Formats: sequence, structure tokens, C-alpha cells
Amino acid sequence: MTPERPAHRPHSTRKHSWRRAAERRGPERSTPPQPPADAPRPRSQHTGRPQGPSVVQAALYRDGVRVSSPATLAETYRELRTRPDGMAWIGLARPTETELLSLAAEFGLHELAVEDAMEAHQRPKLERYGDTLFVVLRAARYLDAPEEVDFGELHVFVGPDFVITVRHGAAPDLSAVRHRMEEDPDLLRLGPEAVLYAILDAVVDGYAPVVAGVQNDIDEIETEVFSGAPEVSRRIYELAREMVEFQRATRPLVGMLHGLMAGFAKYGTDEELQRYLRDVADHVTHTSERVDGFRQALADILTVNATLVTQQQNAEMRALAEAGFEQNEEIKKISSWAAILFAPTLVGTIYGMNFDHMPELHWTFGYPFAILLMAVVCTSLYFIFKRRDWL
Repeated sequence: MTPERPAHRPHSTRKHSWRRAAERRGPERSTPPQPPADAPRPRSQHTGRPQGPSVVQAALYRDGVRVSSPATLAETYRELRTRPDGMAWIGLARPTETELLSLAAEFGLHELAVEDAMEAHQRPKLERYGDTLFVVLRAARYLDAPEEVDFGELHVFVGPDFVITVRHGAAPDLSAVRHRMEEDPDLLRLGPEAVLYAILDAVVDGYAPVVAGVQNDIDEIETEVFSGAPEVSRRIYELAREMVEFQRATRPLVGMLHGLMAGFAKYGTDEELQRYLRDVADHVTHTSERVDGFRQALADILTVNATLVTQQQNAEMRALAEAGFEQNEEIKKISSWAAILFAPTLVGTIYGMNFDHMPELHWTFGYPFAILLMAVVCTSLYFIFKRRDWL
């Protein structure tokens, strides 16, 4: 009977202890049962999607050189048992629950780490379970067409003789990382730690185009703010939300890398890898500082935009008030002249009715009196309106 694989293996502090642990384990590794190819795909309780093969690429390496490219997980397990001094690098994209449970049973992954890998939307973190590291990274890429930042999530299991990557999202491009490592056998020969470095480096390098794209967006927003573009407030808000997500991706990574560097002596990390990881830590710190600067700049731009909008609204209200005042003045003038012209019209209308028994109709001075009355009323109204500045 094949003995059960221990859930955790003791971690040696000497260099290349992971590879020796794999040699001790040797052929005792058991392959989990695989369903037949024509069996119906079960549905995951977590995602509800059909369970299908999601292995992007699997490869076995020995002394920094690829020696095999298994097509399935079962074949990977089988070949790794026959090569106790080899290293397996398995890449998966949005894996099914069955595949993750198979990997957990084969490599002794902790159930909490497996549960996190099943569910996306985890915060960046680094946790150690025995001799296995579990790393969660948030990758980012800048999309030129919509001018927005797209975030992906990457879970990495690093063990004595294996590296398992679980990708949720389009970023990062791990095929480029694999190609780069295979072109540098000396670096790949350092084992799973070197692969972890390359992945960290790829994620951090992917932040540089995002930083450049965001800087260009901020420059455009500043121009739009002072040109009075109506949609700039919405763009500022959306970019500020993206910077919050970007900050959540980069800030924890600084502490994670410093935690790895603190364990250099304890876990016997190769000196070359130490230099590489320090360089990655410097880039992460620089990126994190840039993101903090972006958030502050966007907050300042939003304040300036609010001030400019308020000033513009005040100017519009003042213009409306001035227009209303001028309109009132014109109405006053029109009303004044209408009142002045109404008085003689009223007198002339009354005396124009031609009734036989009207008072003073046959009076000799009736006509001059009516003209004089009209003149007196009009002149009186004119001086009254003039004194009140209506004319």
C-alpha cells in the first residue's frame, strides 16, 4: 500500500533543500484518480461552470532545462515521480474545483490556500504552509482603447519541486515568463524560488506601462479641467477608483517582498536571487510611491475642478442676474411710456364718444381744455417716472 502523503513537509534551511525533499519523497507520490475522457463534466459548487481541462501549460525541468511537456495533470504527476530531481511548473487559468483538489492531494497543498485559489478577489499576500509558499498577486495592464486599467489576479504555490500558477484574468502573460526562464538555464537551475522571482518581476514590470498610461491620462485631465470639458469630473472619479485598486495591488507587495528578503538567511536563498528580489522590491517601492502621488494629484485636480465649476456657475448666475436687471430696466421704461401714452388716449377716447349730452361738449374752450389736460397729465407722469429712475 502506498503511504499517504504528509500534509506538510519540514523545510530545510540549506540551499536546494526543496530538491532534496523531492528526492526523499521519490516514487511514493500517488496519482489521484482521473475521470474517463468521455465522462460528463461535473459542475463546480463554487463557480457553477462545467469542469473542463484548464491547464495552460505544464513542463518538467531538470538542471534548468525542460525535459518534458506533459499534456495532463495525471501525466505530470507520473513523470515527476520518475524524476525525483526534477521540478514541475504547472500553469492554470481559471481552474476547476476538481483540478485544484487534484493538485492539493498530489502536492499536499493546504486547504485554506486551495480555498483562496478557488475564489478570486483575494488581497495580495504571502503565506507559508510548511515548506510551501502561497502567494497572491494583483497584476495590472493598461488598455489604450478605453483608457482604463484592467486588473488580474494570480495565485502561486511554490513547493520543494513544483510551482503552480493559478491565473484569474488576462494579466500577466506567464508564457513570456516561462520563455525568459528557459532562455536562462543558470537562473532556472536555482529551482522554484527562481521561478517565483521571475513571476514577481513580470508582475512588477507590468506596472510600468500602467504608470505611464495613468500619467498620460492625468495630463489630459488637467488640460480638460482648465478647458471646461463637461465630462471631466466623471473621468477624474473613474481614474481615482482605478488608483485605489492599483494602490491595493502595489502597497501590500512592498511588505511581501521585504518579508521574503528577511528570510534570506533562514531559508538559504541564493545570492543571485537575493539581488534580483532587492531590485524587484526597489521597483515596487517606486511604483507604490507613484501611485500614492497619482491619488494625491487626482484629489487636487478634483478640488481644482470643483472650484472652477463653482466659479463658472457663479459667473453664469451673475450673468443671468445682470441680464435680468437689464430686462427689468427695459420693462420699467416700456411701462413708463405706456402709462404716459395711456393718459391722453383715455381722455381722447372719452371725448370721442360723441354723445349729445356730454358735459362741456359744446363749450367754446372744451377742445383747448382737453389738450391742456392731456399735456399736464403726461408731463406729470414723465417727471414722476424720471424721479424714480424709470426713465
